[in-house]
Amino acid sequence: MAQNFDLILRNGTVCLPHGEAQVSIGVTDGRIAAIGGLTTATATQDIDCTNLHILPGVIDSHVHFREPGLTHKEDIATGTLAAIAGGVTTIFEMPNTEPLTITAETHRDKMARADGRAFCDYGFYIGGCDGNAHDLAELERLPGCSGVKVFMGSSTGALLAAEDDVILRILQSGTRRLCLHAEDEARLIERKHIAADSADVKTHPEWRDAECALRAVKRAVALGRKSGRRLHFLHTTSADEMAYLQAHKDIASVETTPQHLTLFAPDCYERLGTRAQMNPPIRSREHRDALWAAIHDGTVDTLGSDHAPHTLDEKSKTYPSSPSGMPGVQTMLPVMLDHVNAGRLSLMRLVDLLAHGPQRVYGICGKGRIAAGYDADFAIVDLKAQRKITDRWIKSKCGWTPYDGMQVTGWCTGTILRGQVVMWEDEITVKTGAAGRPVRFTETLIESTITETGHVTAPVHTCCT
Repeated sequence: MAQNFDLILRNGTVCLPHGEAQVSIGVTDGRIAAIGGLTTATATQDIDCTNLHILPGVIDSHVHFREPGLTHKEDIATGTLAAIAGGVTTIFEMPNTEPLTITAETHRDKMARADGRAFCDYGFYIGGCDGNAHDLAELERLPGCSGVKVFMGSSTGALLAAEDDVILRILQSGTRRLCLHAEDEARLIERKHIAADSADVKTHPEWRDAECALRAVKRAVALGRKSGRRLHFLHTTSADEMAYLQAHKDIASVETTPQHLTLFAPDCYERLGTRAQMNPPIRSREHRDALWAAIHDGTVDTLGSDHAPHTLDEKSKTYPSSPSGMPGVQTMLPVMLDHVNAGRLSLMRLVDLLAHGPQRVYGICGKGRIAAGYDADFAIVDLKAQRKITDRWIKSKCGWTPYDGMQVTGWCTGTILRGQVVMWEDEITVKTGAAGRPVRFTETLIESTITETGHVTAPVHTCCT
């Protein structure tokens, strides 16, 4: 008796956990039901993937979207639309958006805004700070919470956690891996005159130098060991940090970004001006080379886009008044596929950085790999396709990319979210963002009820799969 599925992907080269294989994939009820020949199987939708590679849907665990009520800002709808246009099926949003996500109430508000509007699946970070350190063990277990994020430097108001005693109290409250923006605030303040006196964006990596990052990383690792807490260092940018973190992989996992692997100073600032400005900064070619070495030796666990879509009007302000950040959720996969084609890393290593790695680091339920029982999230790519990235292609509300005009080899042909084709050949195939759902995590297998006062009721354990 022939098998019948909702969807079959046939004749593609599939990136399975153990390597590439020429197999077909059968999908039922949004999950992978079978992997194999499936020659006699039928399906409601049958897609021929000849000459295409089927990757797990990309997990971008580092994005910053903006306030939904403001027309010039990104929101969950436009941000996740950009995501699916680039093969990303899951995003985790950072807490330094409006309003700051530091309470159960603000987390619940974000979850409500995403419901019915997100084009891909989502999670939200809780910001760890002095004001909520005592609540974090409870807050990190909220449904849809991707973890706790701490800004050791370069943040505003309540989210800045610059002092060791505050960071230690945060580390001692909760058990999940703690994510950090590691820049030393005292050194940032001490050296701010470098940027102010020059008003030249080329001094950005001189102000926020490698020593600034290394000091924060060393402090965080020492505090992590004191508290017995696992750490995840976000957007790691320097040779100094990578050399240090390589010796501390027992406690620390590491993220870097496509822009730090692709751009370098001073070239990027001369070409792009403040469009290349981000925190931590794009550094010299020597630092970029060290990041690639850390990709090859396994120090780096994940890639994140650090998507921060300021408008061109905002970015045109005179440095250092210009905001830091650039869009990246839509361009992450094509830029990295171009690196694959250039021989800088293998396709399977890229799959590990964009899918397997995030699944391991964050303990994501049922996502991040092509295996029976997992969500049918796929990025279908043509490794030989040659395309030009342009501002016009960008779905983000900001409408620009630092890669405008860049010719790449390797392109995402289609994005499939839990068995639904949401993008095909650069056309969005769904009209609304109702497809997106909250991500579930293995370390928080609970169903909690948040009361009107923000209190989380006693958990009821549920099944991961």
